[in-house]
Amino acid sequence: MQFLDAATINRAMNYKALVEALRQAFQARYVTPVRHHHTISLPDQSDATLLLMPAWSDAQANGTSYNGYIGIKMVTVFPDNEVRVSLPSILGAYFLLDQQSGTVRAIMDGPSLTVWRTACASALAADYLARKDAKTLTMVGTGALSEHLIRAHMSVRDIRRIIIWGRNKGKAERVAAGLDGLDVTIEVADDRAKAVAEGDIISCATMATQPLIDGAWLKPGAHLDLVGAFRPDMRESDDQCITRAEVYLDTIAGATKEGGDIVQPLQTGILEPDDIRGDLFGLTQGKCKGRVRDEDITLFKSVGTAIEDLAAARYIYEQMT
Repeated sequence: MQFLDAATINRAMNYKALVEALRQAFQARYVTPVRHHHTISLPDQSDATLLLMPAWSDAQANGTSYNGYIGIKMVTVFPDNEVRVSLPSILGAYFLLDQQSGTVRAIMDGPSLTVWRTACASALAADYLARKDAKTLTMVGTGALSEHLIRAHMSVRDIRRIIIWGRNKGKAERVAAGLDGLDVTIEVADDRAKAVAEGDIISCATMATQPLIDGAWLKPGAHLDLVGAFRPDMRESDDQCITRAEVYLDTIAGATKEGGDIVQPLQTGILEPDDIRGDLFGLTQGKCKGRVRDEDITLFKSVGTAIEDLAAARYIYEQMT
């Protein structure tokens, strides 16, 4: 059994290769039970959450010779960690098991695996939805995902200009410094509206509960990648983003129940279920079209799926063995 910490995962991962591993995973067959959400009440801080996300390959669909795995991600969310104990709010581990025997093959750092697979899922969507000639990437948000999202999108499009906006300009400058050495123009923006308006791809990964992206700012041909707002009461985009865009999701089953950017417009009737063009299953399997016209605005909402975790864990494990 291997123990793969964050540093090991970060050294071995590759954005372009992981995008392709995710593409293959969405084309295959997996069993993904509904994730377990358990609220843990604590007397001296905000309620914590325990998340359990299992997945395994469908042996019958993939054939008995398929070299399958079982994966389980265990994540805790303690919202007050950063101010109470100087720890990240999200912690966890990933367990990769052999599907033939149940043997534990590896235990991996959960947060690092998650940021890699999340960023590469967005890049996979952008490969179908962003214009082929997209050159400017606007990053809204300065958390742990931001640099990964930028580099993942750069693995599928020839990005030449990066604009970074965050509520805290110092954090935005640190993200920019982390990209030092890339052969691109990097800017830290003060004006969020201008930064969004200039983006061919706008990637948003924040903890916002009220919209940060106004649909009026999106230029024709823009692709909006929404990664934050992972609860129904959270939101990064306004209604005009929804009404102007062709809407795609990572999984229809997940995003229509968990992501506020989709749940709220569905509840108000701004978005009808039939308005959703497809998800990563449909895009990778050719069951739905991606971008049709250069002037279309496309929107991708991600809430994550255990398929992505298992594909990333399998990829990293097979790189190490």
